[in-house]
Amino acid sequence: MPPDRADTASTAPSAAVPADTADTPVSDAAPPAALGAHGALGVEQAEAALVEHYTRLVRLAYLVLPPSLGRNRRVLTAHALVQRSLPRGRTAAVAERSAIPAQSRTEGGGRGTTGAGRNPGYAYVRERVLRQALDAGRPLRRLARPRRAQLPPLLPHVWGLRLFPRSGGADELALDQRLSGLSGPARAAFALRGPELLTDEEVRRLLHAAGAEDTETALTEAAEAAERRIGTADPVELLRSPEFDPCSLQARPTDLMRRRQYGRAALAATAALLVCGTLLGLPGDGWGPDGDADPAYGRGAAVASALDPARVRRIAPAAWQTSARTDFSVWPARGPLAEDRALLGRALTAWAAPGASVQISATPATPSGPPMGSPQLLYAGKVDAARVVLFHDGLRVVRYAEPAAGGGEGVAALDFARVDGADAAAAGALVVGRSDGEVRYLTAPWVRGTSVRDLLDPAEPARPLRRDADGVTDPLASPAMARDCRSWDTLSVRDGTADAGATDAGATDRLLTDLGELTPARLTSGPPSAPGDVSAPADRAAWARTACLLPAMRSHGVRSVNSWPYARQPLPESNGTATWLCTRAETWRGPGSRVLAQFQAPSRTTAPGAVAARAEDSPACGVRESQVLAGVLWKSRGGTWYVLAAGSGKLGSVEVSGGVRGRAPGNLLAVRAAEGAQAELYGRSPDGARVDALR
Repeated sequence: MPPDRADTASTAPSAAVPADTADTPVSDAAPPAALGAHGALGVEQAEAALVEHYTRLVRLAYLVLPPSLGRNRRVLTAHALVQRSLPRGRTAAVAERSAIPAQSRTEGGGRGTTGAGRNPGYAYVRERVLRQALDAGRPLRRLARPRRAQLPPLLPHVWGLRLFPRSGGADELALDQRLSGLSGPARAAFALRGPELLTDEEVRRLLHAAGAEDTETALTEAAEAAERRIGTADPVELLRSPEFDPCSLQARPTDLMRRRQYGRAALAATAALLVCGTLLGLPGDGWGPDGDADPAYGRGAAVASALDPARVRRIAPAAWQTSARTDFSVWPARGPLAEDRALLGRALTAWAAPGASVQISATPATPSGPPMGSPQLLYAGKVDAARVVLFHDGLRVVRYAEPAAGGGEGVAALDFARVDGADAAAAGALVVGRSDGEVRYLTAPWVRGTSVRDLLDPAEPARPLRRDADGVTDPLASPAMARDCRSWDTLSVRDGTADAGATDAGATDRLLTDLGELTPARLTSGPPSAPGDVSAPADRAAWARTACLLPAMRSHGVRSVNSWPYARQPLPESNGTATWLCTRAETWRGPGSRVLAQFQAPSRTTAPGAVAARAEDSPACGVRESQVLAGVLWKSRGGTWYVLAAGSGKLGSVEVSGGVRGRAPGNLLAVRAAEGAQAELYGRSPDGARVDALR
């Protein structure tokens, strides 16, 4: 391991490593003699192979399935494909047409079919898993019967939960992005050449047997992906990370608010059906003098007022200059379509009663119910190929979008984001449109200038960004829609809220970044008690090596992200000075914060720092508790391994026990260790109280 890379798993409790690791030869589940005289494979033999090697089969399916399915559906589909791979009858014919011969192996310890691969039961199940995973990536064709693997799995299914593998570090994210750019057969070849340890000839035959086309191209792409290292890491070795283990999962609830609304809607629909059935059974035309019954929804005065486009609240353009509040509530109504009542009426109707053609999204813990009264209009206009309307109701910002062509007919989108408790910094801009990997912002009326700054190039000056008269910016690259991390463009806004007549020299530049939501997240640097804007060269240099870790915080309702360099540590053997940072993402809803402890070894590049620890809903590095402690296993340029640890300045001592033992006064620790050592890290406060490491 080079000196600028750290093994971050060593000072935390080690994850359980499946016994069925891909690079370890596995004993044959059944001897070659288990094949009958006619090449018949018993279902018991196939089931034994499936159960014994279930982990590696599910991982193979997970790697081959298309990334467009999303992590939750890929996990469930991978398990479903493996569980559907047993022979349909009591036996299955394998005979001479098997892709990998039952006793194939490579002499001399080279690459070739090992252990499980020599088991005919495993070879049969693996081929069926591979065939189904490749089928799942093929597009559905009109007038053609879909294959079972192309449809969502019926089982397994977990109601109310989303399951996905544990998140890895920046290297694992880069590998996942690299694999997502490969074709299905190329991903299959990558997995077969890597964890399965097959030769190219065996991979070629197995892909051909599984129905893959152009196996030569797939092998070429897989070889190129495996040869190009990710930083200093071997891509094949990274596949052992929990990021690619669909049997070691995290569970999170789905949108609980929407589930409850769906449950109430289902009950209401059932009651309505019963009432309608009763009315249809009555003689005559039903209740009422003329047989007509206006819906109760249309009779409410409050509802009628909320749906009246003429009654939407409009704020005067200069109201923010004299208001005691500086947030979304003082944004004026802007946009060339602000007087288009037909458009506003469609937006309000979709908000109050969205139909089947309205696609709805909401940040976590944001209710998506109808307005509680006449909302405030922020913007209405044409953005790229859509007509967009932005509303604010005091708690939420709501974005309605419909195709510009078609007169309001067809699919529409409705997005909700929670913005209660916003201040001038948090209310500096809103996302008004995304298309073709780019994003446009609507800026606050107090924003006096906009520019673009690439976080990954701290020395590059900010590039000017034009706005129109309504405050809508020109498009800029959206990092939330990028497939790699070669650049990270942020919106820099010059804020003049402190004094409407202030000069540009007295204005404040704030950095905002798109994390896939309506509200961009503000980026700051400094201690939790007094975070500031990212303006100093040292702050920009630290963010250049932190930006590529931000995808772990996408679509999480993030309000702001602060990066705090809490310690600097002289490295042993005169290897320079490392920086320890704590990066904390705060959410609009309060709970749900995410914390990353980061180790940045000296480097001439902007390579991401090593994630030493991560936590959710932890007070660490926050206003309530600024204490933090983390450690890594690090290798010096001379080849010596060390356990390095650092805590915030309030620690009295740092200790390590287990596979490595040592103690140091103060907040820094460096102890010699063996490669792969496991240790427990903790600290002591000045009064002797134990302080656990972040996890």
